[in-house]
Amino acid sequence: MIKILEHWHNVVAKQIYTVFQNSYKIEAKLIGTQNFPPLFRSVQDIEHANSQFYGYFEDNSLAAVVEIVINGSQLEIDSFTVDPKYFRKGIANKLLHFVLSEIDYSKAVVETAVANTPAINLYKKQGFVEFKRWTPSHGIEKLAMSIEAN
Repeated sequence: MIKILEHWHNVVAKQIYTVFQNSYKIEAKLIGTQNFPPLFRSVQDIEHANSQFYGYFEDNSLAAVVEIVINGSQLEIDSFTVDPKYFRKGIANKLLHFVLSEIDYSKAVVETAVANTPAINLYKKQGFVEFKRWTPSHGIEKLAMSIEAN
């Protein structure tokens, strides 16, 4: 089941934080860094975020989280995580498909580390194409991908 998450509630923010931490620790290892900015995000940061969060629940447990911002007609995917306990079950694909089909947008964009092949493959499967590469000050090479609405 997919539903919007009321991230301003401390209990919900803690659930999101836990999924983020569990997932981003795996991603940090995958891309070979210990200095991974998403791991430094706090429960309070989540509570005060000006974004929307959607969660995928399996057996009443929060299994995946997507964080989005609508900027005009552009959909920005700011965070997308699956708890490692739920890897390889197609949950990321279902959650991404939900967001892309239920949110009104003309263009959707996402950024990820160049070394994050699983995420890149997921986005490509949904039709995203790369349009930019760069290395921010933290040193992790990134790429940006986009898709136009159908």
